[in-house]
Amino acid sequence: MYDELARIAETEFGDIVTGWYFIHRHASIPLKLRLQIRDGTFVDVWVVDSNERYSYHWEQRAIRGMIHRHDNAPDHPEISTFPKHFHDGGEDNLIPAIFPMNPLRPCVNS
Repeated sequence: MYDELARIAETEFGDIVTGWYFIHRHASIPLKLRLQIRDGTFVDVWVVDSNERYSYHWEQRAIRGMIHRHDNAPDHPEISTFPKHFHDGGEDNLIPAIFPMNPLRPCVNS
């Protein structure tokens, strides 16, 4: 799956994606895909094989002091779209997320 996502990033977003690599938990099993962005930031894509858990994280702390992340970790029950939520600029700035429960489906509120 990460191979396909890397291919899509290269072909569809080659104007901003300057490179990519896998981050591994074990020697041969990729934990996540890291996309290097032209402005010096990066995007981490993490999806569990069952597509039930995911995180799309745009890391900008070193450049702008910000993060943006859609994920469905069940750690913010106060958010109306629980477990889905969006970190808008920082870890503690949480808002409801309009993002699919299955991250490989088209982006609709599901």
